[in-house]
Parts: sequence; C-alpha cells; structure tokens
Amino acid sequence: MGSRKRGGGAVAMAVAMLLAAAAAAASASQPSSLEGFQPLSKIAVHKATVDLHGSAFVNATPALLGDQGEDTEWVTVKYGWANPSADDWIAVFSPADFISGSCPNPSRYPDEPLLCTAPIKYQFANYSANYVYWGKGSIRFQLINQRYDFSFALFTGGLENPKLVAVSEAISFKNPKAPVYPRLAQGKSYDEMTVTWTSGYDISEAYPFVEWGMVVAGAAAPTRTAAGTLTFNRGSMCGEPARTVGWRDPGFIHTAFLRDLWPNKEYYYKIGHELSDGSIVWGKQYTFRAPPFPGQNSLQRIIVFGDMGKAERDGSNEFANYQPGSLNTTDRLVEDLDNYDIVFHIGDLPYANGYISQWDQFTAQVAPITAKKPYMIASGNHERDWPNTGGFFDVKDSGGECGVPAETMYYYPAENRANFWYKVDYGMFRFCIADSEHDWREGTEQYKFIEQCLSTVDRKHQPWLIFAAHRVLGYSSNWWYADQGSFEEPEGRESLQRLWQRHRVDVAFFGHVHNYERTCPMYQSQCVSGERRRYSGTMNGTIFVVAGGGGSHLSDYTSAIPKWSVFRDRDFGFVKLTAFNHSSLLFEYKKSSDGKVYDSFTVERDYRDVLSCVHDSCLPTTLAS
Repeated sequence: MGSRKRGGGAVAMAVAMLLAAAAAAASASQPSSLEGFQPLSKIAVHKATVDLHGSAFVNATPALLGDQGEDTEWVTVKYGWANPSADDWIAVFSPADFISGSCPNPSRYPDEPLLCTAPIKYQFANYSANYVYWGKGSIRFQLINQRYDFSFALFTGGLENPKLVAVSEAISFKNPKAPVYPRLAQGKSYDEMTVTWTSGYDISEAYPFVEWGMVVAGAAAPTRTAAGTLTFNRGSMCGEPARTVGWRDPGFIHTAFLRDLWPNKEYYYKIGHELSDGSIVWGKQYTFRAPPFPGQNSLQRIIVFGDMGKAERDGSNEFANYQPGSLNTTDRLVEDLDNYDIVFHIGDLPYANGYISQWDQFTAQVAPITAKKPYMIASGNHERDWPNTGGFFDVKDSGGECGVPAETMYYYPAENRANFWYKVDYGMFRFCIADSEHDWREGTEQYKFIEQCLSTVDRKHQPWLIFAAHRVLGYSSNWWYADQGSFEEPEGRESLQRLWQRHRVDVAFFGHVHNYERTCPMYQSQCVSGERRRYSGTMNGTIFVVAGGGGSHLSDYTSAIPKWSVFRDRDFGFVKLTAFNHSSLLFEYKKSSDGKVYDSFTVERDYRDVLSCVHDSCLPTTLAS
C-alpha cells in the first residue's frame, strides 16, 4: 500500500491540524465497507452529473511523459475549489476525453449517463492533508503507458452520487503506442520461448517482431522473428461492466515464438515495430535463460502462487483493501530474480472483474518478472466465470470478461486457448495445469487431458510430478469449505484422487483460498504418513498445498484444525520448489513481507521408490509361468 503524503502548504495552526485529522479519519473510515470489492465497482458512473464550477481547478504536470522512453512516470496533480468536502475525489481517466459521445450502457438506465467509462484509478482529495480546510490539495499519481492520453477530474458527492466540477488539460506519453510490458512463457516444446507484449500498433500500421540471439562472445548476427497480432473488442465481452463502463480498448497483443533454443543458454531479446517508412520503434532489451531439456539433471527452481491481484504504488484505490499484499509479493520476486527459473501463477491475476484497464496495470506491475522469467498462468474464477458461457460455475466473478482478456494477453501452451489446461515439461519436473472453471469430472475432455498428462511422463527422467488448478480440488480447511463439510470445491477430488494416487503425483497446488496450507501425504481423506518435514523412500500419497496468498485480501480457516493439516498461515506468501537432482527436492513456503522461509519439507528418494506399489497405484499382478 502507498504511504500517505502530507502536503498543501498548511500553516501550523491547531484548528488546521484538527481539521486535517478529521479529513484523514473520514478517508480512513471508507475501507471497511469497501473491503473485498473491486474499487472501481464502487463508483456509480451511471449516476454521475456534470456541473463544472468556476472556482474549481485541476492541473497536472508534467504534460509530456516518457520523454526518455520511460513507460512509467509520476505526475503531480494540484486541485481545489470553493466548497471542499471529505468525500471529494480525484479520478484518472484515459482516454482524456471521457464525457463525449454516446454510451452503450444498459437500457435499465432511464437517461443516458454523461460518463461513458469508469476511471482507471482514483483517490480521495483529502489524501492531501488539510484539503477540507484550505480547499486545495496536491496528490502524486503513478501512470503507465496505456496507449492513450490522460486527464484528471475533481468530483464531489462521493462515489455514490458523483458530480464533476473540474477537469485538467490532457497529458500524454511521448509515444503512447510504444511496445511495452513483455511477457515470457514456455512454448509447447522445451526449446521454445514465447514473447508476448502490448502496443498501440495494428499490423496495418507497423510490423511487430522480436530481435534476439544467444548471449555469447562472437555470437552470430541477431535473428528477427515475426510476431502475430491479436486484440478483442467490446463485443467479445459477455456482460457488464466489461461491456459497459468497464470497457477500455486493450490495444494490440503481439506474440512471437523463439524456437530451437539451446538448453540453459542465455539469450537476449528486444521487441520492435517496423513502421511503413522503414524506421523501427524499439522496446527495451532483456535477457532470459532457455528451459532445460526434459529430464536434464541440473538445478531447477520453481515459484508457485495464486490470487495476487494488483495494487497501486501511489496509494490510489488502496483504501478498498482489495489486494493489500500484491506489491509485497511482486517486490520479493523481483528482488530474488536470480534465484528462480520459472513462475506459475495459478489463477486470479489482476481481479479486473470487468474493468479492462486493470489488465494493463497488472502487466506493468509484474513486467520486471515476466520480461526475464517464463510466467505461466492458470484460469481462475475472476478470469473466466460468467453465466451461460460454458463454464462449470454459473456465477459472475469475471465481471463479464468470460476469459477473453486472460486468454489474449498471456500465452500458455494449450491446444485450445478457450480450454485452459496444458502441460509443461521443465527439466526434471512435469506440470499438469488444470482448469477448475471447466468440468474436470470423469468422462469430460479435461479429465482425459489430466489422465494423459499424468500417465505419459517418464518418471525415471522426470521424477517430480506436479498438479495445479485454481479452485481447491484437493483439501483446504478454509471456513466456507468446512461449513460445507467437504473441505473442497463441490465434487472437487472425487474424480481425480484415484488419478493422483495411480500416477503418484507428488504435490497438488491450488489457489482460490487466500492463505497458505499444507497437508500430510494423503489418499481418500487419510494421512498415509506421519512424517511432516523429511520424506524418504516410497511416497504413499499426494501432498496438497493451498498457495492462494499471493496478495488478495486474506481468507479465514475453520477454528478446528483437521488432522491432515500440517501447517497453516493466514498471510501473504508463495512457494518455491527446488530440484537439486533426480532424488532430492526441497519445498519452501516464504512470506511476501520478508522473503523468509516459514514452512518447508524435503523429499529424498530413488526411481524404485516411484515404481513401488502403494494402495490403488498398481494394476493387479500374477506369477510368471
């Protein structure tokens, strides 16, 4: 969360101090009613009125951003008017012209609203000390390059009855269309890395490509690989707010496939667009390390978490306490970039919930990670779920997105991008990523995929078999699961537990529940080992892990601790897996606040231990004749 700034040039008078304290208290009193909701959803955009007031003003500086190629800038906004109140607020709009044209809003609004779109962020005016007393204030906002210009608006009437009283002049990045926020992902083969990024250039205006090569003395001339271009429009959305006030043009999404990589070699790359006159608009240069060959015996380090969300470094929107740990998790992973190789974010990415501008905000937040490490994602309820769209859950958690932004803005090696299940072979690991927002039960297409993914791995070369999905298809002592008596999603593990056991899945990861929990090795709701930290020899069951503390507001447990629950932590954090070789694995849970290890275990075993039969893992045998 952003720290509160103190400004406004107030005279040190007792009455001013008292009024400032009252204003701060008014702002601080907002969170409790807003906690757990997308902050932009609290604005009654359709009820907004316009009454530009002669005494009101909003000024933003500098007017030109990114003069040296920066894609993130700080802007100082000064504002005021003759009738200040504690519920006045400053909104950031992009594009800058947000009150003209016709609004495609639902017919239930009797009069067409004056505002067609929600802002991309906002902050209460009394975030600046003494605003209510002096009638003027100053706030610093952090802006990212989002392809359009920006304006700042002063509203009174609170979020429920907003009245626009002043608007700033537009400000803009020097090149709003510049290519930004590269996102690496492993392709369908170990020797393929994909690079995805966002820009304002359609294919008819500029040709996207990646220039890349091996980092080695005397290397050959760089290779240029063309990128494909995708986008989506308002009609691609399934409901509101994504189709209405939450809509914002996502720009163009480009993906290039860098193939025939040498295992573990370091490569450099740079995204670019060739304009019609032959000139090139370049992005920044980055490096990555190619994935190891499947089964390769080398040090391999994996990060796993879910439910991170996004947050604002300028403190805007943060009174809603929506994703209070998001920046901590991001910052720890950025600090530790040299000590892991690939990231799995298992669902619930920005929690945009139909406010499309938030996808840009999220990709910018995690860009220091995604530009250098493969960032593999899974589908969560806040990406996919919307009634009558073919999902397993008939709820409105995606805010009308129905999976489209996630499926377009990030690459993942699925056979059908609308079905969010796929496998990743990373050295000694195989990851089977399931889609908990589509039916996984026996007889379904996804069940067949899961069975094939688990059954086709060569365990003598890839001993570490990992399953992951967003919702808890395994075990969690979260309070709402406990109230249902199942400790899982409805029908979560019933179809899958025999597959996990038969194919000897080592660890099954889940998110959705915003905390951390680890079980004993289990099968059919029973612990099959009394060990808690050092596992050796034959593993008789699967260890189930909830790693949903990536950053969103935390979830509570049931007060009674089940016998199978080994470790619980209601805090923000992530998991790190380290395979030292084919026989030795280290599991660590780290808190996002300090990056220290708070839970861990080791596995030491040989190939014969994986082959060894346990209950329901082997087919019947007979004596030889």
